[in-house]
Amino acid sequence: MAVTEATRVHAVGTGGGATVAAGRAAQELELRRGEFELAVHLGLIGVTAGQGGGRPRVPVEEIDRLRAQAGFPEALRERVRTVGTAEGAALLGISPVRFTRLARVGCVSPVSFYLNRYRAVVWLYLAEELARFATREPGLLAGKSPVGMRTMLEAGTDWRARNWRSGRIDRLLGGTGDAWVRAAVQASALDPVQLAEVVDDPYERAYLARVRPEPIFGRPGSVSGREIMERLMLADDPDEILWRRVNLTLELDRARETRPAPRPGEARGRPVAPERAGGVRPDATAAVGEPEQNGERGAGPGLLARLGLRRRATAP
Repeated sequence: MAVTEATRVHAVGTGGGATVAAGRAAQELELRRGEFELAVHLGLIGVTAGQGGGRPRVPVEEIDRLRAQAGFPEALRERVRTVGTAEGAALLGISPVRFTRLARVGCVSPVSFYLNRYRAVVWLYLAEELARFATREPGLLAGKSPVGMRTMLEAGTDWRARNWRSGRIDRLLGGTGDAWVRAAVQASALDPVQLAEVVDDPYERAYLARVRPEPIFGRPGSVSGREIMERLMLADDPDEILWRRVNLTLELDRARETRPAPRPGEARGRPVAPERAGGVRPDATAAVGEPEQNGERGAGPGLLARLGLRRRATAP
């Protein structure tokens, strides 16, 4: 099932290199805008850099590949179907209260969110992941919750934002091999004060800000919406902050080995780093503070001193 002739007319380039804009690609794939953006973020749809640093585009051959898959378009839509708390609870056959408790302790992790009319965050979960969780952990859906879970809830634990950050960072890291972009991804979870303590060179901080991946198809939101998004991006728990500082320091060491950050007057090329990844998402039940499988190397001598923590040697 190839793309329509109208789409080929709008394609840029020739042969296998022809590409189309995101809106046209979404139409051909029969996805709503939000579904399309999520599919790109999850790495289900490959994109290519736009000419002259413009918005990324979708190769025509990628659209052909997806349209030729069995069950198109329903199968593709199902892979990006998201549900809120009420629908997710119904899908698992549990109460919304129990669903929220599972999400707060990290058993199920949000993949996205939106702001309701009261500007409150409404978390969304992949229906496909919830179904896998139900198959994997049926004991958590009925009966009394484990003691450890109850203890965490009584202590006020809520890992929803933390797990969303972790999933986003994992996908971004999986989508780039550029050392400075990888460092920028880690830096995106730290506030300016924390970042300055780890990266004391202002030119390096400026470069990290310049190469940091951004949502490639996201709509510009309201001022309040952007402020909420910026807050959600930042690590807010001591052990999470420490872990991001450690990861940033290690990634920064690798980046400095590849090339120095440009100084004023030097070339300001920006590596291409679309917000997508082809890797498998980590298990949703894993604690976010656990070491990530990103090829982390040992901290090496002087790491704690460079983190500004010295004797705070306990990583999450």
